[in-house]
Order: sequence, then structure tokens, then C-alpha cells
Amino acid sequence: MLRAEKMQSVSALQFQHSLKFAPLLLFPLCPLLAFVFPESMVLAWALPVISYVLIPIAEQFLPQSEDNLNPDEEELLRNSPFHKALLLTLLPIQWLLIGLMVMELQGLSLAMIDARLLGLVASVGITSAVFGINIGHELGHRNDSVSQFAAKGFLLSTLYLHFIIEHNRGHHRNVATDLDPASAVKGQWVYHFWFQSVVGSWKSAWKLETIRLNKKNLSWWHNEMIHFTVIQCGLLLAIGLIFGLTSMLAFCVSSTIGFLTLETINYIEHYGLRRDLRENGKYERVQPHHSWNCNRNIGRILLFELTRHSDHHAYPNREYQILRHHGDAPELPAGYPAMVLLSLVPPLWFRVMDHRLEN
Repeated sequence: MLRAEKMQSVSALQFQHSLKFAPLLLFPLCPLLAFVFPESMVLAWALPVISYVLIPIAEQFLPQSEDNLNPDEEELLRNSPFHKALLLTLLPIQWLLIGLMVMELQGLSLAMIDARLLGLVASVGITSAVFGINIGHELGHRNDSVSQFAAKGFLLSTLYLHFIIEHNRGHHRNVATDLDPASAVKGQWVYHFWFQSVVGSWKSAWKLETIRLNKKNLSWWHNEMIHFTVIQCGLLLAIGLIFGLTSMLAFCVSSTIGFLTLETINYIEHYGLRRDLRENGKYERVQPHHSWNCNRNIGRILLFELTRHSDHHAYPNREYQILRHHGDAPELPAGYPAMVLLSLVPPLWFRVMDHRLEN
């Protein structure tokens, strides 16, 4: 009886804590309503405005929290099924949005694309970043088959399946060094970084798969990069044949918005930070101060604690609901959406960030 009561109490705590992130389920509501009410320009552009105007302003005025869970709370929330279920719930929603987008554009020529349709594609691009990339990243760190399958389902929505290889086996090992294409150096423009990270990460994923196959003495057919390439090309071909060229191009655009948002966040998270190279030729262990951190409450909720990036890199197996603040981690001066916008204007970015690196 006591054991049953304890398990019930743990489940209640897990469920209650997971509700903290439940507002994110409202995030895709704007584009969904925009498809239901096809005459509304406001709904079509609501999500981009909320994401890159209202949230950056709100985060500057609302409080941020450096509070951490105590060890007992961490243990109770670890492996919470409710936090995982929340992530999995968003997979069909993400693909529903993509399906509605390609059907909306079916049979249209490029000349028929108006401002409303551009807003819809931009909105799906934002969900591709927040859901497709971000949740794909979170689930990709878990070892169970359901999480791995769902992670690939999310990443496929951005045509960025190779991320699950490069991020886990490359980026986490080489972060904050010159070996990592996803770690920006001081003074680097974000536009140059996009090319470096997109191309470099893709090439690295092929290299990592080749090394894996050689170590396990497996044939070329077991190369996941070949599988990913076939799946992604097949998806594009299917969309093009069923819904038309314009729908296929719209999916490419929304995917590009998704993965370039990811790369911009990579730029922000590790800009200018470097690990020391020791006398033995190996880099020091990854520490919290090798990633920029951010405790803005809205971003923490909307991005499933991704903004507590310092703890994620120092302890990559920690689930999002138990990520911690570290006092020695460098703090960003604003939330992620505001920093994304700032990074797009390099002179302003350098003016704001470079003296923080020196400090």
C-alpha cells in the first residue's frame, strides 16, 4: 500500500511539473488557425511576430530564474513519462502543419504566392526549428528505440537527419575547439558560420559513419547517411509528384528556416568560447563555461530548457526537465529570439558580445 501511494505521489509530481511546458502546445495554434481561416493575414503572420517581436520584448522585462531543483526533486523527475509524452505529442502536430502547408500550395504556381502564404511557410519554418530541430535534438540523446525513432521523425521535417549523427558523436566531443564546425570563433560573421556549420557538419556525419562501419566491420549498406539521403530525397520527390513543385519548394524553404535557426543558435551558444589544449595533445573536459547560458523563463519553457545549454554540454545525458543553472557559466544578455536577431547584424553582435568574452 505504501509503495503504491509513493508511486502515485511521484507520478503526481511528474505530471504537475510537466504542465510547466504544456503552454508550448499552444505554439502551433496560430498556423493551425491560419489554415482553418484562409482569409486571415493576421493569423498567417502571428507566429513570426510573436516569436521575433513580442517574445524578445517580453523577455527583457519579465524576471528570469537561476533556481535549480534539489537532488530529491531531480531524482523524482528523472525518466518522467509525462515529460517524454509531451515531446512525442508534438511529432504528429509538426507533420500535420507540414501536410496542411503542402496541400495549401498544391497546384499553385510561384507567381501565385502572396504575403499570406509566405507567412504560413515562415510559421511552419519556425515550428520546424522549435519542434523539428529542438525536440529532435532532445530525443536524439536518449537511447530507447521510441525516442530514437521520434527524433528522426522530427529531424526529417527539416531535412536534417544527419544532425543526430554529427551532434551526438561529433559536436559534443569537439565543442569549443577548432575541430567542431558548429563552434563559432570570435569575430566570425554568422553568415560565414552558416556555411561552415551546414557543410562541415554534413561532411563530419559521413566521416563518423565511415569510422563506425570500419570499427564494426559492417558493409556500406549499414551506413545511416545513405539511408538518410534516400529517405529525404524520396520525401521531396513524393511531395513534388503528389502536391507539385511549389509545395516541394515551400517544404524546402520551411526546412531551411528550421535548420538555419538551429545553426544560428549554435553560433550563439558557443560564440568565441574555447577549451584549452593540454600538453598531452588532448582538450580539457567540457565544462559549463564552454557554453553561453540563458535563464529567461519564456525561452526555457518554449525551448524545453535548451537555453540552459551549459549544463547540457557538461552533462549531455541529463533530460531537459532536470537541467541546471551554473554560476560559472557565461550568461547571454538577452533571450534566444533577441540574440538570433542581434546575430544577423554582425557589427552590433560584436559590439555586444566581444567585451563579454574578454570579461
